[in-house]
Amino acid sequence: MQERAERAYVIGGIFILIALIFVGRLFTLQVLDSTYKQTATRNALRRVVNYPARGLIYDRNGELLVYNRAAYDLLLTPRELAEFDTTQFCNILQIEKTFLRKEIAKAKRYSTYKPSVIIKQLSPKIYARLQEKLYKYPGFFVQARTLREYPKPIAAHMLGYVGEVSQKNITEDSYYASGDYIGVTGLERTYEAELRGEKGANYFWVDVHNRQKGAYKEGENDTQAVLGNNLTTTIDSKLQEYCEEIMQNKKGSVVAIEPSTGEILAYYSAPAYDPGLLVGRERGKNYTVLLNDSLKPLTNRAIAAAYSPGSTFKMMNGLVALEEEVMTANTRFSCSGPSSRPIKCTHHHASPIRLRDAVKESCNPFFWKTFRASMNKESSISESYTLWRKYVMEFGMGQRLGTEFYGQSKGNIPTADYYNNLYRGSWNAETVRSLAIGQGEIILTPLQMANYATVLANRGYYIDPHFVREITDRSGESKEVEFARHESSIDKKHFEPVVDGMQDVVDRSYGRYPVRIDSVEVCGKTGTIQNASGGSDHSAFIAFAPRENPQIAIAVFVENGVWGSRYAAPIASLIMEKYLKGHISGEARKKAEEKITNINLLGIHNDDI
Repeated sequence: MQERAERAYVIGGIFILIALIFVGRLFTLQVLDSTYKQTATRNALRRVVNYPARGLIYDRNGELLVYNRAAYDLLLTPRELAEFDTTQFCNILQIEKTFLRKEIAKAKRYSTYKPSVIIKQLSPKIYARLQEKLYKYPGFFVQARTLREYPKPIAAHMLGYVGEVSQKNITEDSYYASGDYIGVTGLERTYEAELRGEKGANYFWVDVHNRQKGAYKEGENDTQAVLGNNLTTTIDSKLQEYCEEIMQNKKGSVVAIEPSTGEILAYYSAPAYDPGLLVGRERGKNYTVLLNDSLKPLTNRAIAAAYSPGSTFKMMNGLVALEEEVMTANTRFSCSGPSSRPIKCTHHHASPIRLRDAVKESCNPFFWKTFRASMNKESSISESYTLWRKYVMEFGMGQRLGTEFYGQSKGNIPTADYYNNLYRGSWNAETVRSLAIGQGEIILTPLQMANYATVLANRGYYIDPHFVREITDRSGESKEVEFARHESSIDKKHFEPVVDGMQDVVDRSYGRYPVRIDSVEVCGKTGTIQNASGGSDHSAFIAFAPRENPQIAIAVFVENGVWGSRYAAPIASLIMEKYLKGHISGEARKKAEEKITNINLLGIHNDDI
């Protein structure tokens, strides 16, 4: 009996202990710990994300290029949904009932207790009408957003656009959640971390009628959004606008750089698009139209299109030959005009000629003989070619430039190994003679060509081409962005005969559209680029001005422009004069400007948008 009594005490004690544990736990959950209290009242609380406005973007003179406008997303928490007047609701929102049902079903499949976006980017007008009656529609609420706005429809490829995040973005960066926006291309992408700011959140009590009744805990848990940083770019918006005007109805690109700093003054890929088309509720429709446009306005030809540089490359071969001492500035080579072999000249001119005159005449045989001398310098063709390629790469060719150009092509400067494999080790200067005149496997982007013009203008160096001067935070504190300087190992003295020849090219220009600028020494070189896909050849021109202390270096490509002197050269000349003088001088120049602007090289017009 005693043993049974002891067992009863033990068992009773165990039950009492368990009861005390339960009581203590319940006390903790219901009195001391507010977590479960919040869970119990979650259906009466609403968390609203406070999205920051993205940073503003300015041009070099403080002109606004991108700002923000208000928009509103309509969200639904399915578990709070109740009967409502769908007809009235759809009339307010200007949507079809089938669309609303589809979106509600999608929200329920995603989650019954997490909010989902039903309609994105409501206009302030629709939002104002909805806000008055929102209490009638349980489960629905509105979240403020901002959308990009553009004072002028320019610089689309430089600025880029903003789109909704992908699952990959969410996985890679915990900052993002479904429905957030992110920079997709251009500066919006490159400087996403600086422009996006930091999200905040507000917590509200909500009554049974879906009406906000005030801040939860008097805003104790709220966090404020932090505005994105502002960017000051290097672009001259007036010059950019002029480039876009003169390049209308043409395919090609313009890249203009300030040589001493690497700052990009103008950057245009033609044809382009109005950046405002990729904002708002019509964005998806407009994007599809642009994507399917045969003229490919979404393609950034300035960095993604790659061409043979043609005759604009000839100065490079002259500089290498001077540095390697296989010739001097006064070395003369003969030319037999169109009967020359293995590379013929395009025309007859004085012969023999030196480097300066060879640049002026764009003499193919001269640069072939120059290139051959460089290829015979070392004990093997591979060694000579590798040395030649090193000099070329020092000018920024055949590689991606800077850090701001998403989608940039590397172009192509082949390696010696490429030719060793292609020709099974049996090749020489004549095998690759097309490289002497900027053809063959050499492929460059317009950005690389503009950078090449910059190196010539600086007599041997360049600073990474770039768009952003400084970043300014919400406190007004600015930070300059630094970029690398790259030196060529070619002696500065060797640039003078090349620059002499480039000035001669411009000074002797003739034809319907001369490229001379009154009272400004301009140095340039034309190029006629073979069109691999058939049709008219492409027109190319690189230049810088003034000759001393250059303020602008430029590359212009006009697809199907026939000759370098026909379109690319006069377009570049007009752009340089506009930048240096602020206007176009003289009746002849103004008439040329009008004619070139009105020339249509597309053959078709796109009226879809």
